[in-house]
Amino acid sequence: MPDARRTDAVLLLVALVWGSSYLSAQTATAVLPVLVVLFARYALSALACLGLVAADRKSRGWTRDELRIGVPLGITQAAVLVVETYGVAHTSAANAGLIISLTIVLTPLLDRSGHRGGLPLPFYAAAGVCLLAVGLLMSGNGFHAPRLGDLLMLAAALIRAVHVALVGRLTVNRAIRPLRLTTVQTLVGSALFLLPASGELSTLAHIGVAGWAQLLYLALFCSVFAFLAQTWAVQRTSASRASLLLGTEPIWAAAVGIALAGDHFTPVTALGATLLVTGTYWGQAIERAHRATAPSGARGTARPATADPHLKDDLIQQALPAERQRAEEAQRPA
Repeated sequence: MPDARRTDAVLLLVALVWGSSYLSAQTATAVLPVLVVLFARYALSALACLGLVAADRKSRGWTRDELRIGVPLGITQAAVLVVETYGVAHTSAANAGLIISLTIVLTPLLDRSGHRGGLPLPFYAAAGVCLLAVGLLMSGNGFHAPRLGDLLMLAAALIRAVHVALVGRLTVNRAIRPLRLTTVQTLVGSALFLLPASGELSTLAHIGVAGWAQLLYLALFCSVFAFLAQTWAVQRTSASRASLLLGTEPIWAAAVGIALAGDHFTPVTALGATLLVTGTYWGQAIERAHRATAPSGARGTARPATADPHLKDDLIQQALPAERQRAEEAQRPA
């Protein structure tokens, strides 16, 4: 398989894994308390990350920035996952994956590092389309009071956007290794959920093979594998192409929910799903073009990414300096 196709396949696999994470979380919370699911996911991820760090004997020890920045980012990431996991327990997996994709258009509204002076008006039109789409998704078979799970997923999208903006502010111009920062965040999350979940940890002994399989999938595939595979793939393709392929996550979430969980889309919810995917792609394209054409002093600096498997924009930005360097080299006289 050619390198380009292999890279595309890896990015699509990451998007598929992320899209399936909502159904896995929903299945796990059906047999375990939410806080136990979160502690187990974090603890298993932390063990895997520590193993990878220990295997990397050539790398230097932890830096002060990795520890100092990893703690607050671990706290905000834990806030995202706790709201998201409670949300997916009270709505469909398809709706959860679609609503959380609002992060794509909410983040630029909070992170102004790459577009000082405000975003163009079409971006706000795209955000309006997304909000209309969420309203349609929440309405289900007809307009009624939004379900608790949908509101929680909406809150999770907002908190995640705050988290992404914080990532940009704390990591810019700092040499931080993604795996080390990931490990710190998973350790922080494990510590945060240990005490709240301690009273019900005994339930882990009764979930059987299927329950443990869901927890391992969430920890090892939806977190550790997806993050590392994404990092590998983004370094081998263009930022735009990576963004496009990773942006298929809500489509996979809807497909997995319909195929495996029996979610049913009414005409209203199908219209909402279509509008949401369209609005997020449109808003993402506008923001990316605006960032690229902004004056050099207003552009965001490439930033190392964090452990959150959904923070794809930060990872994508790692590819931008290499792209600019290749373009400059191509323009130089022989």
